[in-house]
This record gives sequence, structure tokens and C-alpha cells, in this order.
Amino acid sequence: MAGVRRAWQEARTRREIEGFLGIGPVQVAELDLGPEGDGRAAGDEGAELRPGPGSPPVTSGTVFLLVRRAGRPVGTVLGQVPEGADPTEVLSGLARKLPQGAPPGPSPRPPSAGVVVATRERADQLGRALDSLLAQDHPDFEIVVVDNAPVTGETRELVERKYGERVRYVCEPVPGLAIAHNRGLAVVRAEVVAFTDDDVVADPRWLSELTAPFAADPRLGCATGLILPARLRTPAQVLLESHGGFAKGFTPRTYDPAHPPADEPLFPFTAGRFGSGANMAFRTAVLRAVGGFDPATGAGTRARGGDDLYGFVRVLAQGQRLRYTPHALVWHHHRETWRDLETQAYGYGAGLTAYLTAILVNRPALLPAFLARVPGGLAHARGLTAVRATGDDADPAAAEGPGGHDSRTHPWPRRLSRLQRRGMLYGPVGYLRARRALRTVGLETR
Repeated sequence: MAGVRRAWQEARTRREIEGFLGIGPVQVAELDLGPEGDGRAAGDEGAELRPGPGSPPVTSGTVFLLVRRAGRPVGTVLGQVPEGADPTEVLSGLARKLPQGAPPGPSPRPPSAGVVVATRERADQLGRALDSLLAQDHPDFEIVVVDNAPVTGETRELVERKYGERVRYVCEPVPGLAIAHNRGLAVVRAEVVAFTDDDVVADPRWLSELTAPFAADPRLGCATGLILPARLRTPAQVLLESHGGFAKGFTPRTYDPAHPPADEPLFPFTAGRFGSGANMAFRTAVLRAVGGFDPATGAGTRARGGDDLYGFVRVLAQGQRLRYTPHALVWHHHRETWRDLETQAYGYGAGLTAYLTAILVNRPALLPAFLARVPGGLAHARGLTAVRATGDDADPAAAEGPGGHDSRTHPWPRRLSRLQRRGMLYGPVGYLRARRALRTVGLETR
């Protein structure tokens, strides 16, 4: 009986992979409509259409479009440009259907910032990220590259040859993303420390928008921003973005532990809703005061992930606020293959429960609040790993690609859901193994 079930599951996985391979590419572009209320008509010269970072000019076909007003992101839409049609005219018509919203007020002068980029043997991607970071309009910032457990000297050579005094190079021999981030945290000199990845392209206003909220709110301990796909060329990239990607929407929001949000009954333990590690910043003194990130979490450790979520909850547990701002944008290069998605699904599941284990180990006072949320947490976990409609049960519109934020158009394969659940079961074990491994190199968690 077990053999029959296994064969049935393998056949279903093959069908899912075949369907996955049939997902077509989607163009990525952005369109700026200018200021709110300018009264321009669709297709006029006021709308400026640009391809996404590293993408060719927009042509006919399916387009994933970021819509801006006066440079600030306000939403995404999925558009179909007919053969021979003017892409700007077609996409402008769709973009203007988005709600305008209230115009943003003036931003305060952002505090000094240090940007930490942890990397390992990806010099080609790192160069692209550093070029975008050096183009930031922030008035006072530094960049620190942390070379994590390098095998070659390529990263050091790139930084020293191309970026000279503009970028600081630091080597961290112990592998682990949280360890690398803690090394960067230790050397930055700025009031706010921002973290991003080596596979992003930062919008020119990213750092200013991400750090300005700290100047406006003295109780703000953390800020996160918007992450959108830089490319949707492969089935894996389209599938991931269709399932929500890394975006958290286009509505700014402040999370305050003194006033828990009524629509977040699991607060603060659903930290994945707050943001992601590719686009986050902390008040430097606050992050140092909580001991930085738990070195037994994160990519490169047996815990597989969860370092960013750990940082969010630790800061909130100190009574500090967290601010999500969609105006702080980075473009992320999603993983490209089915195998990448399998690794990512398992790692996300493991990282989720690993970070929860880390929180309870390091902050046992949070255990009663955690236990009170266990029933809701189990329901939340089932929702995270739910299988979306497939085959004949899928919405026919789902075949096109990602649409507006969180539309989750393509079905999520059962194989990936199972891997995510397995990762969740493994996470606590992986975290404890990672703690034990740290002792062998003389590192302790806090």
C-alpha cells in the first residue's frame, strides 16, 4: 500500500513539474504617472514607462508593472499588451485604475546610515548591487561588505579594485548569514544600520525612504520596505511571485507592541508579515542592545533561516516600534529553477520554526504569550503551507502570471507545500544543532 501511495505521489509531482515548466516568462516594467491629481489622460507624455532593472524595452505580451506616482510606488498590475499596440498607452490605462490614495507628506532628513551587504562567492551579483547602492540619494551613508567564509579572493578583489574607499571590506570566516550581519553591525558607525542582499538592485531613494522614519519616531527600532521581482524570466521566478513573493503590500503600517494590532492575533510571532531580510533597517543602538541576530539562525547554518524574523521580534519585545514603508524599494533577483524552489520551500519552513525556537530559548519570558497563541499558530501554519488549486480546479486566469500584490495567481505545488511542512518540523532540531556547532568555534548565542 505504501508503495502504491509513493508511486501516486511521484506521478502527481511529475505532473506538477510538467505544469510548472509550461509557465511562460513575464516582462517586468515600471510606469510613473506623475503627481496625484495632475489630470493627465492615459497615453499622454506625462506617463513614463521604463523596463525593470536589467530588462529589455517593453514589447507585446504579459507585463508585471510597478506603478509609481511622483516616483513613489503605489501598486502593481498585470497587463497584456496586444501585438502592435503602444505599451505606454495600454499600461497607463490599467495603472490609472489604481486608487490614488492620499499624497505623502514631506519626509524628514534621514539619519546617518550604514548599509551591510553579506555575500559569499557571488562577485558578479555583488557588483550590480553595489552599483545601485552607491547611486543612493541619502545624504550621509557608508557601505560595508561582509565576505562570509570566502573560498576565493574574488569578493575582496572586486571591492578593492572597483570600489576603493567607497566600500569597506570585512571578512567573517565563520559561515552563517546572522554571523555575517552581526559582524557588519559591529563595525558600522551610523545611527541606523540597514541590511540588504547581494542579489538586489536598490531604488535610488531606497535608503532615504527606509531610514527617514527613524528621524520622525524616536521609539522606532526597525523599518522594512518593499521587495519586487527584478526579473520574471523563468517558471520558478513567476511561480514564486505569483504566490506572493516577498512583497508586503503598498500600505505603510506601524506595528507597536504597546498597541497590538487587532487584525494580527498572533502578534508578534507572525514576524514574516513585517518584512524580509533583503530590505530592513534597525536603530543601531537598539539592535546592539538586544545582542544583534542569533548566530544559530540564518542561511549558512543548520537552522537554514529565520535570522531576520528573530531580529524583528527581539526589537518589538523591547517595546520598540516597527515600520513598514512601501516607498523603500529594492528589486530582488528571485531564484531560477525548480530545485531552487524546493530548497527555498524547505528553508522557509525550517527558518520559521527555528526562529521561534531561538526566541523562546533566548527570551523564555515570552513563553506564556507564545503558548496562548499556539492554536491560532497551528492554523496559521496550515495556511502558509496550503496547496493552491491545480489542474482543472485552477482559475483559468491563473495561467497568465502574477498580478496585483498578493493575488497568488499560479497554484502552489503540493511538493513544495510538503517540503515546507517538513522544514517546519526540522527547524527546532536544526536550531539546536546550529547552537551546538557554534560552541566548537567559540561563539555563543544571546
